[in-house]
Amino acid sequence: MANLLYDSLMGKHAGKPTPFLHLPDGGIVTHAQFLARAAQLANAISAMGLKPGDRLAMQVEKSPEALALYAACVQAGVIFLPLNTAYTVNELAYFIENSGARLIVCDSAKKDGVAPMAGPLDARVETLDADGTGSLMTAAQGQPETFETVARGADDLAAFLYTSGTTGRSKGAMLTQGNLLSNTEVLVDHWRFSGDDVLLHALPIFHTHGLFVATNIILATGGAMIFLPKFDVDQVIEWLPKATAMMGVPTFYTRLLDDARFTGDLVGHMRLFISGSAPLLAETHVQFEERTGHRILERYGMTETNMNTSNPYDGERRAGTVGFALPGVELKVTDPESGNTLPQGEIGQIEVRGPNVFKGYWQMPEKTAAELREDGFFITGDLGRIDEDGYIHIVGRNKDLIISGGYNIYPKEIELLLDDQPGVLESAVIGVPHPDFGETVLGVLVPEKGHEPDPDAIMDAAQASLARFKHPRKLVVMDSLPRNTMGKVQKNILRDEFKDMFAAS
Repeated sequence: MANLLYDSLMGKHAGKPTPFLHLPDGGIVTHAQFLARAAQLANAISAMGLKPGDRLAMQVEKSPEALALYAACVQAGVIFLPLNTAYTVNELAYFIENSGARLIVCDSAKKDGVAPMAGPLDARVETLDADGTGSLMTAAQGQPETFETVARGADDLAAFLYTSGTTGRSKGAMLTQGNLLSNTEVLVDHWRFSGDDVLLHALPIFHTHGLFVATNIILATGGAMIFLPKFDVDQVIEWLPKATAMMGVPTFYTRLLDDARFTGDLVGHMRLFISGSAPLLAETHVQFEERTGHRILERYGMTETNMNTSNPYDGERRAGTVGFALPGVELKVTDPESGNTLPQGEIGQIEVRGPNVFKGYWQMPEKTAAELREDGFFITGDLGRIDEDGYIHIVGRNKDLIISGGYNIYPKEIELLLDDQPGVLESAVIGVPHPDFGETVLGVLVPEKGHEPDPDAIMDAAQASLARFKHPRKLVVMDSLPRNTMGKVQKNILRDEFKDMFAAS
């Protein structure tokens, strides 16, 4: 019997001497070498007692071996659970316990901290370090370079990805083989990837962007990746001339624009730059196009769904939007109270349905029922609207909505105005407690390099352009906004920091 994901993405490259990973030291891992290593790892984890449907939790630095462990899990029918490398040992306990992981793979430096968690679960701990060494690789060394692939179909689980959990406990999104493959196939076609592409990969592989978007696309096409351990401006500039495409978060592009070596000549041969995981400032779009002649393609996805929408490959890539629903994905904007579809142009909650949408949250039937409708539509928690040309605009998270004196206020509208003001690089607008209005608007400004925003002038501009109930009560200036690993602004941290600003005395 077939293994849908393995056969479609990986197995077809077995034995091929074609380049798959270009490494920073100039080394190359071929498809044949990668799959031989994956097979050894599949044999090793099976020898350790892992069976199809068991969970393997991995928190390690990015390396070819870590990526091969993903392929090994797919081949062995083991559910792969990659974990953010920023999580502390204490934070790991929740994910390991909640998932019921049978095998935990961590850096050698963390083994002593992780081992006590494994005992109650009857789980095993193995190590894998950034240089490709560790007890797991030692166990894999003597194993055969072939493995009898476990049969797996579209509805079988392939991975758990845990949500970032900024409000309440993280939820384990259950992703099937069909979820991952359907999205990969759509993106390959939509973004015109082929076996000739070389993708510059500087993203982490514990997140859907770097793992299930970037890696799966290149595996599906037989292309290659320049596999960098992290985003480093010098390394990226060194390798860009050898790439045809790049996927990144907005920070990647702003850092490149800050470097004089990043020129149109450097990337004249490039085919495509893609951005996601956090909104790209309109200013970055403009600066990037002026510098390089390329217009960044922005898209929209989630842990639970992979990619939902994309700006077009051909046609206008419109700044401030995430384009249109991808083929096979249905998207609608609904009233949060009634669930009814809203007229075009109105702001409401975004719901999506398609073969990319996850199966539910692991061991959280109430959360699943609350967010995944019986008809298959997933309530994303994002607020948005569809403009007159059909482009989708994300205006914020439902939990970021500000309700002041009974009025609904969407932070994005105010942020766009603040971002346009002299001396402002970017902004974040949050709701903070207020004794009279319940909540009020606070604007947090980050200055452009070498500039000092004038809060009074900015407040005047806001008052001239916005209805009174939307006016920021106060503006504060910070050196930078708190962000998670994927570049999303962590408004929960800002809300906590400024929660007492208007407290009644």
